[in-house]
Amino acid sequence: MSARRSLVWLGLTPEPEQELPAAVAALRSPAEDRPPAALVAAERHRVERLVLRGTQRGWLRYLREVTDLVVEAAAETVPTDPRSALVAGEVVLDHHRMLIGLPGAGYARTAAQRRDLEQALLRLRARDDSSPFGHPDPRSTA
Repeated sequence: MSARRSLVWLGLTPEPEQELPAAVAALRSPAEDRPPAALVAAERHRVERLVLRGTQRGWLRYLREVTDLVVEAAAETVPTDPRSALVAGEVVLDHHRMLIGLPGAGYARTAAQRRDLEQALLRLRARDDSSPFGHPDPRSTA
């Protein structure tokens, strides 16, 4: 790694740092009603470490991992509350869409993830009666 690493990717949006730790912890412990506080703290520490000391490549690897968790939740391979997957999926999808404004190949590298997330979010919304923000989903018939 060069002495001057690019930090442009850090300026996209604070939502991943704020929203992902709790949502990802919930996806990692789907049997629990709420994820254990220690798991949320560990996820928050991981995100902080990536943001403070990581690279864009490492950050995108983490978001790939989150994408995989969301896709798995949408496929219902593990029992989970769809709201955590909706939050994580929306945050990562928004992040990946914003990569178009940054230099480099980040946007192109995340094309498959954007497609996977869009499909997963459609399935999750169909299972959930509310949006990730707690407001009724207008597409819901409930």
